[in-house]
Amino acid sequence: MSHFKGLSPRQEGYTIKNGRLINDAPDGMTGIAKAAMMKRAVKNDRKINQIAEAIELAENKKNFRQLSLAYQYF
Repeated sequence: MSHFKGLSPRQEGYTIKNGRLINDAPDGMTGIAKAAMMKRAVKNDRKINQIAEAIELAENKKNFRQLSLAYQYF
């Protein structure tokens, strides 16, 4: 009969070495830390999208000016 209920120690990130329980589990992150990290990622993504849109608008504006100058000489 097993003494463990649920996950075994190995599944939880623990190993037994020389009779000692070794914690190999990754460091846990709190929910607040995860939310802050996701908020930072979303903010960074929005910033990147804004810069990409600004570059695209500037290129379109430049092309439009070149076209309008070309039509003036006809």
